[in-house]
Amino acid sequence: MLKKFAGRWVEELPAVLWSLRTTPNRSTGLTPFFLTYGSEAILPSDLDYGAPRVKAFDPETVAEAQRDAMEMLEEARLATLHRSTRYQQTLRRYHEKRIRETTL
Repeated sequence: MLKKFAGRWVEELPAVLWSLRTTPNRSTGLTPFFLTYGSEAILPSDLDYGAPRVKAFDPETVAEAQRDAMEMLEEARLATLHRSTRYQQTLRRYHEKRIRETTL
């Protein structure tokens, strides 16, 4: 039975990576995709079912929207850095409370 599925992880890897890249991170609150590209990914289901973001797309205002998105991206990255730092400090405090000193 195991041989039947051996090597199948290679086929599943793109879907797993897509999922990781489009899922908000607990420490940052944003998706890695957004932090890289400045906007959220448009999922195939968004296109199929006409999500509001897809319906609101206007080719006339794309350039202006991209400039606005780049400004927002810098702000989001700074906020993410701050949030990530707070998250790491919270984890550090949590673990420090639970560390027991050992005597030799």
